[in-house]
Amino acid sequence: MRTVLFSIIFTIISALSFPIGKDQPKKDNLITEYLFNDTELLFQQMNLDNLIDFKTFESAYSGYKKLNKNNNSLLTIIDFNLPSTKKRMYVLDLAKKEVLYVTHVAHGRNSGENFATSFSNRSGSYQSSLGFFRTAETYNGGNGYSLRLDGLEKGINDKARPRAVVIHGADYCSEDFIRSTGRLGRSFGCPALPQELNKPIINTIKDGSLLFIYADKPEYYSLSKVL
Repeated sequence: MRTVLFSIIFTIISALSFPIGKDQPKKDNLITEYLFNDTELLFQQMNLDNLIDFKTFESAYSGYKKLNKNNNSLLTIIDFNLPSTKKRMYVLDLAKKEVLYVTHVAHGRNSGENFATSFSNRSGSYQSSLGFFRTAETYNGGNGYSLRLDGLEKGINDKARPRAVVIHGADYCSEDFIRSTGRLGRSFGCPALPQELNKPIINTIKDGSLLFIYADKPEYYSLSKVL
């Protein structure tokens, strides 16, 4: 539906555009800016309509604009509104307007079965946390090559580091596991990735890019000072 809307708007723009001189590009830009806000425009330019839910992207991009202090163009989005059987992690390069990775990602064992429905910032909860994180350093641990995360939202995910909520690879995050059980396996709260994509994704997003974990939960929005 959004694609159809964009097509109609571009048709209107074309109808209003006439090559009458040097000032015409500015006029076209003004028309485009009037019809789209920057979030909608970027969403359309990156062809995300059939890939990411717009509300998910809108929330992620809103926080990105507030928190991206080091001008890192990468934004990773995890949409826990989707079941674990769907590819629900997206790594985006906003400057290049490119989708770098789309993959499966596991949620915490006490967050739910196929769907993640419960979230926590508490140590020992074995639940995922929502909100904005900044990627940090890598290390090799019990789950192999891993990426530490710093939660940026107090009371929501700021205990990520002491909880050892990290990105790592897991055998239970695979298409084979889905075929055998009807869902992905679950972590102790970490966003676990397929083994074959773990290292390339970590090496892409490490050292200061933003990660947003989304679910349409009113309690998150009531607590978040970012959104």
